[in-house]
Amino acid sequence: MQTNSQLIHHNRVIMPDQVLRELNLREGDTVVFVCDQAGVHLRKAPPIDSLFTEALQGTLSEWDSAAADDEAYADL
Repeated sequence: MQTNSQLIHHNRVIMPDQVLRELNLREGDTVVFVCDQAGVHLRKAPPIDSLFTEALQGTLSEWDSAAADDEAYADL
């Protein structure tokens, strides 16, 4: 499949309907650009697991302050 679009104001791109259908994209979805030797590839990003993310936040207290970071990394 090959299709075209143009960059518009503020580097925005109007996604062709064929691409939206192929990637099953909906408004608000996140896309990922993968750059490698073969070129640039576009794919739909996996959804964020909000329950996991919320549960994880309580375990990251060691990064609550700049002082804690300074103390933790003082010997590096």
